[in-house]
Amino acid sequence: MAKSYEQAGVNLEAGYEVVRRIKQHVASTARKGSMGGIGSFGGMFNLASLGYKEPVLVSGTDGVGTKLKIAFAMDKHDTVGIDAVAMCVNDVLAQGAEPLFFLDYVAVGRNVPAQVEAVVAGVAEGCRQAGCALVGGETAEMPGMYQDGEYDIAGFTTGVVEKSKLIDGGKVKVGDVLVGIASTGVHSNGFSLVRKIVSDSGLKYTDTVEELGGRKLGDVLLTPTRIYVKQVLEVIRNCDVHAICHITGGGFDENIPRVLHDGQGVEIKEGSWEILPVFRFLEKRGGVPHREMFNIYNMGIGMIAVLDASEASRAIQILENHGEKATVIGKVINGEGVTIV
Repeated sequence: MAKSYEQAGVNLEAGYEVVRRIKQHVASTARKGSMGGIGSFGGMFNLASLGYKEPVLVSGTDGVGTKLKIAFAMDKHDTVGIDAVAMCVNDVLAQGAEPLFFLDYVAVGRNVPAQVEAVVAGVAEGCRQAGCALVGGETAEMPGMYQDGEYDIAGFTTGVVEKSKLIDGGKVKVGDVLVGIASTGVHSNGFSLVRKIVSDSGLKYTDTVEELGGRKLGDVLLTPTRIYVKQVLEVIRNCDVHAICHITGGGFDENIPRVLHDGQGVEIKEGSWEILPVFRFLEKRGGVPHREMFNIYNMGIGMIAVLDASEASRAIQILENHGEKATVIGKVINGEGVTIV
């Protein structure tokens, strides 16, 4: 045992225990193409085993942001790993890519093996939902950087798509419709404002809130980000999808225009989907202008597929077969920006 290092705040034995604890979670994410196991200096994946003719690799990286503060307050750590995966895999999915593998990075102030295991168990669950392999990662003990009990987590994923089937928004035209797929809640964006609203309201995350069905506020806010991979890939295989928008930070106003051409805008029909109670709660308690909410949060729509109107019914049926709530929420119009009607 490295006594000098332990006196500086780094427990190598705890690090070894983390590796022992997470092996089973990592193994549960194996898929075709994954190679080796944890412990190597790099994660490996055999792309040749998948049979792509002109494979295009699409990569994404992201974190969970200040949503982690709520996990600390609730001492609940088994969901934020799902968020870390979701934020990455949903992004590469937006270009039509199937996520292949994932790596995580967890930085802690003090290594508590059970806590780190809970986080990585969430990562493994997210990978299973997305159908990608957890091929490696890093747990860094950094005393003095984080308070005891606190940590940060970030992730990285690589997906693949046949070059001829890459979705880049090039086909989007006026008259296309927007099929919105329901979110599970706030997902993993806008939590600096969430935390301010909760603080200003004098609430605690352990409080039960009537507007939220009598559930604990923290439990509602920690609801994991929805992972849309398997269901949306089936839509892509069966429909001519012109574009996909992952509704993350910046809400509707920032994310939808990313797939539009100059001179194109969208008209969104409010009332065509359910705005979840958590957004009504945040709007009311925070005094946030209603229109501004759409520029911050997903408002109950986590992902949007843009396609010809003739394809909408088929896409919605596929999504509903996967248990998703999906509906036409708007259309592409001549103009600029996002109009809510």
